Amino acid sequence: MMEKIRQWFGQLFGFDAKAEALLWSAHWSRILQDKVTFYRALDKADKELFEQRVLLFLQSTRIEAGQFEITDQDRLLVAASAIIPVWGFPKWHYFNLAAVYLLPAAFNDRFECGQPDSVITGMVGTGPMAGKMALCRSALHQGFDNSKDKQNVGIHEFVHLLDMADGECDGYPERLKEHAFSIPWFELVGKKIKAIESNNSNIREYGATNRAEFFSVASEYFFERPGMMQKKHPELFDQLSKIYQQDVVHIANDIRPRKKSPCPCGSKKRYKHCCMPAD
Repeated sequence: MMEKIRQWFGQLFGFDAKAEALLWSAHWSRILQDKVTFYRALDKADKELFEQRVLLFLQSTRIEAGQFEITDQDRLLVAASAIIPVWGFPKWHYFNLAAVYLLPAAFNDRFECGQPDSVITGMVGTGPMAGKMALCRSALHQGFDNSKDKQNVGIHEFVHLLDMADGECDGYPERLKEHAFSIPWFELVGKKIKAIESNNSNIREYGATNRAEFFSVASEYFFERPGMMQKKHPELFDQLSKIYQQDVVHIANDIRPRKKSPCPCGSKKRYKHCCMPAD
């Protein structure tokens, strides 16, 4: 079975330019409204624009799987992951992606699930992976089901594609921001990585792996918890706002838990008795 999956994965190439145009379904709007905080925070006109960009993405990108049938929700969450980082760039097209392959669980570098080294939830790259992305389906859904944990594997991997669009995965997307601004950015990244390494940061540890991973990890945080980032990492928030050319603070109002709601940390306690800030 795994060999068949790898063969399917190897067959993922570009889309058929003659493919029939997709038509939007009202059901898709309900899925986005329910699952995607970014979409939910948009006004009516921007929601319609978001939907148009979803259609364009799905028309130009194959989304496939080998062990299960792809659902509309799967496709929409992949597309939302792609559009959110480039929302400030309406003409952006992922020229470096032809297909996304979903696997049912975490996988290893041979795309095998259920093995001791099956710990990967997302992958893009060069060579055999050029133009392709692999995502763990369950992690993709978890990224949107919990919009408070500062993690979203779909956004993470699409940010890597943005970073790689200039030919190098170095933690700075020159296709989005002029090279002249890279020096202060990398100086800030260096300070933030040192803070993570010294356990003096609420940016997750994986962000200290290298500059490219820091950019993706910080971007997940930026799009999921903008209010928290603005408060705890104001300089980083300001830099990412300039890179993405987006004002995402309004998302914070949508995701803020009510005092009597279950705490988003999963403790099953009420938010006010668990993680709610004292201020």
